[in-house]
Amino acid sequence: MHMANQFTYKKLNYIDLGLIDYKVAWDLQHDVFEKRRNNEILDTLFLLEHPNTYTLGKTADKKNLLGDEEYLNKNNISVFEIDRGGDITYHGPGQIVGYSIIDLKNWHQDTHKYLRALEDVIIETLHDYGLKGERNESYTGVWIEDRKICAIGIKVSRWITMHGFAFNINTELNYFNGIIPCGIKEKSVTSLSKELNAEIDLNEVKEKVRENFIKIFGYDESADLTLYQLFSSVEII
Repeated sequence: MHMANQFTYKKLNYIDLGLIDYKVAWDLQHDVFEKRRNNEILDTLFLLEHPNTYTLGKTADKKNLLGDEEYLNKNNISVFEIDRGGDITYHGPGQIVGYSIIDLKNWHQDTHKYLRALEDVIIETLHDYGLKGERNESYTGVWIEDRKICAIGIKVSRWITMHGFAFNINTELNYFNGIIPCGIKEKSVTSLSKELNAEIDLNEVKEKVRENFIKIFGYDESADLTLYQLFSSVEII
């Protein structure tokens, strides 16, 4: 296993993309992935929201998409078949989506450890709100008892990561009725606002997620960037 030198100074690029179309963000991930693979930019974390979207991973069973064309059109829901692992999930306003594009050669070359670390980021964030987030032995993601609050699906190629997590904050959970979330029939979904019975400041949660990501993955600092800054300051690092 390759491990980063303990004396290496690690810096993370952080960009809050706000509300962004799924396809636009997907294309952006691929562009940033290539630049990270070519060692032109630093590890980068995007936090964002999507309009109503269902995504099906590489192993998804299309039968888990329950909503017909009328349902999708009525609710203005887009559907994408994508290149991450996992089954079907929902993205929408009020949900924090995290796309981390990092080089695991500078951390641990272990995809399972990476998945567990992403779970730890969410578990620590839930702890900040006085909630006990847990893993499920059978399923990837983060749970509060038997209620799923965060879905995780990743792609790793040449030890560079893509995709990430979908953390329900003020999410309208009724949209999950159009799918069998992650192909799991016997479990329900929840959100931070539902668990706390209050509307949550999304920006506050983003900052906690960012802080916990930095801590879990061992970064020394992070830099707030815009997309323009990310692409205009490209240089070999």
